[in-house]
Amino acid sequence: MSEATVLLAVNGTLMRGLELNPNMLAVGAEFVAEANTAGCYRIWSINDRHPAMMRTPDEGSKVALELWQVPAAGLAQILQNEPAGLSIGKVLLDDGREVLGVLGEPFLCANRTEITALGGWRAYRQSRGLNPDSGKEA
Repeated sequence: MSEATVLLAVNGTLMRGLELNPNMLAVGAEFVAEANTAGCYRIWSINDRHPAMMRTPDEGSKVALELWQVPAAGLAQILQNEPAGLSIGKVLLDDGREVLGVLGEPFLCANRTEITALGGWRAYRQSRGLNPDSGKEA
């Protein structure tokens, strides 16, 4: 990519093959790699529509995610198309790097189903009988 880009960690519907992935592709984002957070995150299902992940000072776990190279100019467009309560913040990866990533606000996660033990959104979808890569029943 010739223009300025940022590395963005995504942990839900922006991932390859999922519902909002076209928003990534529309701004020219390019998939880089699968990765994991450091073991200090928790993740919740928001009405089985999308996840919300938060860093916690309490006990957490690693969460599976994807890293994407995103044109800096397209980052705002991606965020504007995210569900309410999701935002961009710093995410610590298990290799020690800190990158921008999608995080959930505390109000969004309150009283929701925690899915941390499953390790990520795709694993949760599979546990619910949904195709982890398409959003449809398996």
